[in-house]
Amino acid sequence: METEIVDAAIVISNTIIAKGYGAALTGAGISKESGIPTFRDKDGLWSKFKPEEFATPEALFKHPKKVWEWYKGRYFDVLKAKPNKGHLALAELGSLLKLFFVITQNIDRLHQRAGSRNVIELHGNLFQAKCVDCGTIYPMDEAVKQDKMPPKCKRCGGMLRPNVVLFGEPLPEDALDTAIEMASRSYFFLVIGTSALVYPAASLPLIAKRNASVIIEVNPEPTPVTEIADISIRGKAGEILPKLVHEVKKLLKEDLEENEEENKKEDE
Repeated sequence: METEIVDAAIVISNTIIAKGYGAALTGAGISKESGIPTFRDKDGLWSKFKPEEFATPEALFKHPKKVWEWYKGRYFDVLKAKPNKGHLALAELGSLLKLFFVITQNIDRLHQRAGSRNVIELHGNLFQAKCVDCGTIYPMDEAVKQDKMPPKCKRCGGMLRPNVVLFGEPLPEDALDTAIEMASRSYFFLVIGTSALVYPAASLPLIAKRNASVIIEVNPEPTPVTEIADISIRGKAGEILPKLVHEVKKLLKEDLEENEEENKKEDE
């Protein structure tokens, strides 16, 4: 594992030195370490709830109160969660690069709360509610305080819905377009804590690979991405990413010292 971390750090530090771009695709695995359950693990949400009863447009319109109570509970669970060492390390890594995007399938906004600046939310987020009729956006905190579920739009009286992508719905076009662009332009592409089973998000590592990006996978178990990854690091994001960032900073320091030494020799 240590060898793989060093190999990945060399790729990333060289990208920083060359003023290149990087990107990361994150899934439920990184947020699991903050206490937020995944969907597809043996103890995940879909082992306890049927997605067709809580996470489809049909369910929302047929049983809006039931669906809203479920999302309301999830919102408060996410609100209590805090960014973990993986989120924080990824935010620090982003600060070292000329341009770095976090492309996330998660709806918990833990990346933003950790300090990441360029975050693409492929599946929306739980911190907003949206009117199904006029499209007005409300803070989720405001929506869940209404006396009755489902909450109503103050502007037109229409029903509000969580501003997340439900099963069978397309991803936000702007988010997907930006994600594809960054996958195409990145010097390296991190794939962190995702099963790589849900499309179109799962196609992003393939797009990056076709455009000569170095694929770096961080996951406790092998995934479909493992087959195309240039570097696979086995372990949890909260354990691996801080070590990776530490190694990157170490290499950058060594490069700076070498340059300073060369400049001194030239001055002599």
